[in-house]
Amino acid sequence: MAKRKQIDRRWIFLLIFLGVALPLIIKVGLPVEITKNVQMVYELVENTPKGSTVLISFDYDPASMPELHPMGLSLLRHCFQRDIKVVFTAMWPMGVQMAEDIVTTLKPDFPKKKYGVDYINLGFKAGGMVTIQSIGKDLKKIFPEDMYGSPITEFPIMQDVNNYNNIAFVFSLSAGAPGIKEWVQIVSDKYNRPTSGGCTGVSAPAILPYVNEQKQLTGLLAGLKAAAEYENLVGKIGSATSGMDAQSIAHLIIISFITIGNINYWRKKNKQKKDRKK
Repeated sequence: MAKRKQIDRRWIFLLIFLGVALPLIIKVGLPVEITKNVQMVYELVENTPKGSTVLISFDYDPASMPELHPMGLSLLRHCFQRDIKVVFTAMWPMGVQMAEDIVTTLKPDFPKKKYGVDYINLGFKAGGMVTIQSIGKDLKKIFPEDMYGSPITEFPIMQDVNNYNNIAFVFSLSAGAPGIKEWVQIVSDKYNRPTSGGCTGVSAPAILPYVNEQKQLTGLLAGLKAAAEYENLVGKIGSATSGMDAQSIAHLIIISFITIGNINYWRKKNKQKKDRKK
């Protein structure tokens, strides 16, 4: 009996490696279907009047950067394009650095945006839901200084911002608790202000009911695919789109080998049947 031929598994590993690596180096830009929840977030920003002030809370750390950082980049880019002023907060200690990293990345594209005028980072504040609730009463009491220690009353952006009544919408980039759930339970339920957010893919099932059933969230960016969708809507392809391209091509290679394997198996079984009939 002839020895069955097999593909050297090292060729498979090499193809998978190239399928993942190349899209991360060379932009492919595979088509991305825009889902309803992502479109809702985009329209929330689009419908916010120019000159308004919004609050973005960075409630994640470096472990969740691959999914949440592209969302933050696209969201802030969109706000800057619309001339919307942004107040940064963080319910997670490392969230402060996440916000700073995103601003640093966008500075070359928006050189005219000034700290204290167009955006400000109020830093991290412990307390979770208690802090979120207290902001609704007096934001300046909870954050008397920015992350650098300067009184926030010195900055033009904070002159008319006292509580949620002066905020057009709140957006939480969330990797857990405290995060989207805490913001929506206070800002949306108690103060009736538009609230939205972005979360990791693994967290999405617990957050989606707030959008679909209870309608407390205005859209949701869930996982890397949603980040890629938002990049396409904003018109600036980034790491999320490249990541989705790499994932899609890797899946295509795997499916191709599975298909080839099944075809060869069928041909072998068919040949065996014919041999038995002879």
